[in-house]
Amino acid sequence: MGDIYSGNLKLGIIAGGQLAKMLIQEASKWDISTFVLDQEDDCPAGQIATRFVRGSRFDFEAVYNFGKLVDVLTYEIESINVEALYKLKSEGIQLLPDPSILELIQDKGKQKDFYWQHGYPTAPYQHYASKNEILEAIKQGRLKFPFVQKQCKEGYDGRGVAVINNEHDVSKLLDAPSIVEEKVTIDREISVIVARNASGQIKSFPVVEMEFEPNANLVDKLLCPAQIPENIARDAQQLAESLIESMNMIGLLAVEFFLDVHQKLYINESAPRPHNSGHHTIESNLTSQYEQHLRAILNLPLGDTQILKPAVMVNLLGEPGKQGPVRYEGLKEALAIEGVKIHLYGKKQTRGYRKMGHITIVANTLQEASEKAEKVKQILKVTTWSKN
Repeated sequence: MGDIYSGNLKLGIIAGGQLAKMLIQEASKWDISTFVLDQEDDCPAGQIATRFVRGSRFDFEAVYNFGKLVDVLTYEIESINVEALYKLKSEGIQLLPDPSILELIQDKGKQKDFYWQHGYPTAPYQHYASKNEILEAIKQGRLKFPFVQKQCKEGYDGRGVAVINNEHDVSKLLDAPSIVEEKVTIDREISVIVARNASGQIKSFPVVEMEFEPNANLVDKLLCPAQIPENIARDAQQLAESLIESMNMIGLLAVEFFLDVHQKLYINESAPRPHNSGHHTIESNLTSQYEQHLRAILNLPLGDTQILKPAVMVNLLGEPGKQGPVRYEGLKEALAIEGVKIHLYGKKQTRGYRKMGHITIVANTLQEASEKAEKVKQILKVTTWSKN
């Protein structure tokens, strides 16, 4: 990518959720025209894009026709019609990351095979075509409890995952092609976001630590920097940097790790796009993940990723049992706390555990940020105007 001239570059983003919205907010600083494809008229990104195009990311014609409108095409989600992307690439449209990366990440089985074949640490696993195959393996003693089943395709945000601790849990098994991996005894879960541009420059962000909401299996809270030894943090960053190079990928890659009780790292999975584990970078780092993604796909020099202040990020989830037009309670009280930065995604309808926004709390120490985050979690609630 050569010089960017004001207003001339057309950036297309497939899917119009909150990640696309925050990417557009960064792109607007450089006067980049943004186009969004989504099937929902009131999607978060569609409200601020230069141009909104209604269409399904699964439909060949919709994706293909959208791609012909723009100069550079990127994504906020992996589940896209890849055949349309390959056709666009063959016709000279610049797609970043490359469709081959999406095709790899779309299938958790192929993703795990890549890690294993390239020598990256990941939990031992096996492929299974169906629920019956898994049950037969248990019956024959070839598969031992506990284990984790991960659906190969269409799983996200905790969906498509079944944790099977004993025979009483087998009713949770998913009947779809999947991988079954040994259950790692996890000490904590961490993430590294790394970027690479076409010139081969690579930079990773400091390691973050993630805490999960147990009922929805979604990230509930994120701490930056992660409270782990420096050598482990360095190893995680080096693994992420090596992985994006092995993939020959241009763009932003979020790599999630398990750290077990013996302090051994395992790659869990990765995502070739801005990620929930990088929202805090808007306030806490010199360069945000969204700016870094733009720099990477436009082959610009990558930005400095240093931490300006420790931060805690809290996902703002819809209250369980609440569904209907969204209502935010406690906004004024939360904003009265110093260092609290609230991001509402613009989703008009709420439901239980739906991601409606996030809050980043920056402070002089991580402990101070954590204490304020707990206060915010008690104050700020996502409810509804409906009587339900």
